[in-house]
Amino acid sequence: MTSPVFDRIYAMVCRIPYGRVASYGLISRLVFGHTRGARTVGWALAALPEDEVERVPWWRVINAQGRISNTRADHGAEEQRRRLEAEGVQFDERGYVDWERFGWEPDPSLFW
Repeated sequence: MTSPVFDRIYAMVCRIPYGRVASYGLISRLVFGHTRGARTVGWALAALPEDEVERVPWWRVINAQGRISNTRADHGAEEQRRRLEAEGVQFDERGYVDWERFGWEPDPSLFW
């Protein structure tokens, strides 16, 4: 059983479209109204129950610099990158994702 806060985070992560990424800070802003909960988003994804790993697209959440941050011990950075690339997300030679091209920009009217 997860906490209500983690459940809210998981529900928001499920809204990230296929082939797009969001930052921990964006998910925090959408859930809490500010970016100060970015670490909480990371903790929630790290604590994602095994039976939810395929339903909640944890791999679509990356850091604000556009890089992968390991969120799950059992599904590392290579797995996250593999899943993103399978969705068409591309990385540059330094391992960065282009926010302009792949970043999720939710419709503000849906959240604010």
